[in-house]
Amino acid sequence: MKKTLRKLLPFAFVGIISGATTVGAIKYFDSAAGGSDSSYFTKESKNVTFAGFNAGAVGDDFVKASKMTVPAVVSIKSYSDRASNRPSEQDLFDYFFGEGQRQQRQQPPQNMPSGLGSGVIISPDGYIISNNHVVAGASKLEVVLSNRKTYIANLVGTDPNTDISLLKIEENGLPYLNFANSDNVEIGQWVLAVGNPLGLSSTVTAGIISAKGRGIGILSSGQGKAANPIESFIQTDAAINPGNSGGALVNVNGDLIGINSAISSTNGYYQGYGFAVPSNLARKIVEDIKKFGLVQRGFLGVNSLDLSDDRYVLAYNKEKKTNIKPGNGIYVTGVSEKSGAEDAGLRVGDIIVQVDQIKITDFADLSLSVGSKRPGDHVMVTYLRNGKENTANVTLKDQNGGISTRTKADLSVTEKIGAEFEPLSDRIKTDYGLTSGVIVRNVTSGSEMDKIGVVDNYIVMEINGKPVNSQKDVDKILNKYQGNVQVKYVDEYGRITTRGFKMP
Repeated sequence: MKKTLRKLLPFAFVGIISGATTVGAIKYFDSAAGGSDSSYFTKESKNVTFAGFNAGAVGDDFVKASKMTVPAVVSIKSYSDRASNRPSEQDLFDYFFGEGQRQQRQQPPQNMPSGLGSGVIISPDGYIISNNHVVAGASKLEVVLSNRKTYIANLVGTDPNTDISLLKIEENGLPYLNFANSDNVEIGQWVLAVGNPLGLSSTVTAGIISAKGRGIGILSSGQGKAANPIESFIQTDAAINPGNSGGALVNVNGDLIGINSAISSTNGYYQGYGFAVPSNLARKIVEDIKKFGLVQRGFLGVNSLDLSDDRYVLAYNKEKKTNIKPGNGIYVTGVSEKSGAEDAGLRVGDIIVQVDQIKITDFADLSLSVGSKRPGDHVMVTYLRNGKENTANVTLKDQNGGISTRTKADLSVTEKIGAEFEPLSDRIKTDYGLTSGVIVRNVTSGSEMDKIGVVDNYIVMEINGKPVNSQKDVDKILNKYQGNVQVKYVDEYGRITTRGFKMP
């Protein structure tokens, strides 16, 4: 046995030495690997983490936000009894960016909704915010909650300039969403879009904020009919489709950051570009409607050129024989008399680059920063004149030059019923065989005249049984009038129709 151990000892010794040598070599190379082949092995660091998607954590956030949001988002069915072959204005999605998508719609059967959209409950007593284009022209609005309870809604007010409307149902204790500060949203943050797309109730989709301050030119188009549109949309890639209009765009806390309104698409359906009205602007609109009965809109009082749009700058230079350079900011091309801008000393050639704390790069920035204010509000305007930066304290005014808020009682007849009127020419009277009448102009979407089917270029013959031949005749009949109004009008085919509404 002893002889055997003596024979094995040399081998054991060699093994121990080899092991020690290996361990020593590893220690050496760990501490001094700069010039050795092992230098290409990456060292440990405590300042980095894997960029894997933590589905569990984000999923929990989405679940929480979904549970908070879905009960507060409703389906809105609009019914219209107008007999018209005009395309419906119930959902702007059908017209987005491409004439090939415009299709003639057939009038829906009686007792069938002519349009479907979404809305968001914003108070426990039944106030609901939606889009103007969802409710425009509706004779009846039906609201369906996520629990399938159904209500007939009262339309409190609308604003085509922002595509916002306010509805009310008679109920208490309803789930609702809180408005978040949309100025604080960041590009790249997670959002959820909740609504009723394509008739699929209570649908939740997720995405990110792709951009802010987008102006897409939809509200001033034929279907939007906005005279002074404010477009500064939040852009998202959360899936939005027809029927999502008026639904909620929320953050992962379930707070309302926008009202889904539009998509940019070549086929009328989701292609990754959705747009929502910022919650700050939407909240201001509904607060105005609730408090005053109409939207209070402040104006700067300038005509302007968007320097960020090379095409418009080129066209302006060609027309005016100028040499204005494209860039950021708004170039003042005219100043209205007795406006806040004139009072503050702004003049043609100034370049507006900031309003209060908001940098102005294009029309969307300016329209939001000024259009979300009321008459009488003060804004600090920063502008460039001959390359030098200046500031001016501007008092915003309404379009009539006033600086105080107004109620419905202060409105003109034209503002109340949503149309203007011009005298008929003798030739038109002869062609239609009329002895009286006025041509209708500038019909406002969602107005009383719009609701009864009157559009631009129709002829109004009588109001409340009295012939009308001028705007003054209309004003005289309806000024301070309360009650039902009867309107007798002629359409483009010469058909005579009598319809009515209650004077606002």
